[in-house]
Amino acid sequence: MRSVALIDYGSGNLPSAEKALWAAARASGRHRDIRATSDPDFIARADSIVLPGVGAFRACMAALSAREGVIEALNMAVKTRGAPFLGICVGMQLLADRGLEFGETQGLGWISGEVRRLTPDDPHCKVPHMGWNNIDPASDHVLAQAIRPGEHMYFTHSFAFYPKDAANIAATVDHGGPFAAMVARDNVAGVQFHPEKSQAAGLALIQRFLEWRP
Repeated sequence: MRSVALIDYGSGNLPSAEKALWAAARASGRHRDIRATSDPDFIARADSIVLPGVGAFRACMAALSAREGVIEALNMAVKTRGAPFLGICVGMQLLADRGLEFGETQGLGWISGEVRRLTPDDPHCKVPHMGWNNIDPASDHVLAQAIRPGEHMYFTHSFAFYPKDAANIAATVDHGGPFAAMVARDNVAGVQFHPEKSQAAGLALIQRFLEWRP
């Protein structure tokens, strides 16, 4: 049975992400050992990793760093072993080199770039960006292939991830200007939207993630 580590570092969307993972596993008809955990041993051995996240970049990075051995276990699983990884919302933003919310904070640095405040060109586009918005795939990455052009996903955020290399943008969204709705490189992916709150479209993406073998 394949194992899935849902990283528990106090994120508010942990319960909804866990329910969505179980629902996706049931829908696929495949058994999974899905655990919300901060156990470094389980994380280091897990077949797949999901990092949720809501709130401020600095607070989330501090909370993740405060879990002894968790970042080291993530590096072992994802960077050394090549386990598939999905970051959700701030969990995606933490992939960046740095976040600029409440000052500069170092991120995981797995996909080069920075997280900065949304500045829509259209004054009618409010910040925070909250609610349903359509996204479009921007690469042939396996997770982007689970998204139909114009698919609607649920967003709630004020900051966005701007990768240094545009080739790492796997899907885009427009809110007074385009930005990354999904980033991906090799076995690492992240989504700015909340698939666990995006009904059938989000569930389909999570199912694809659970089947992903980079």
